[in-house]
Amino acid sequence: MKWAAVLGITTILVIITLREWPKLRPEMKREKAAFAILTILDGTLAFLLVFYPDLPGPTQGLDAMTKPLVKFFGNLMAEWSG
Repeated sequence: MKWAAVLGITTILVIITLREWPKLRPEMKREKAAFAILTILDGTLAFLLVFYPDLPGPTQGLDAMTKPLVKFFGNLMAEWSG
């Protein structure tokens, strides 16, 4: 069943690429590079989520990175206020 999802994701990515790539003019090299990189990253993320559905999301990663800062500044503000 997972391979059906992979096939579906691949099909959608190919259709999007076939529809959007011709709209980019030949001199739009940076836009083409950005389109290709983002499409590959999106496809990779979609495949990872199919095989590892419990993978933490981006907000959980941001929470893990910012929690120490919030705690530090919260303590700092508590010291200053009183």
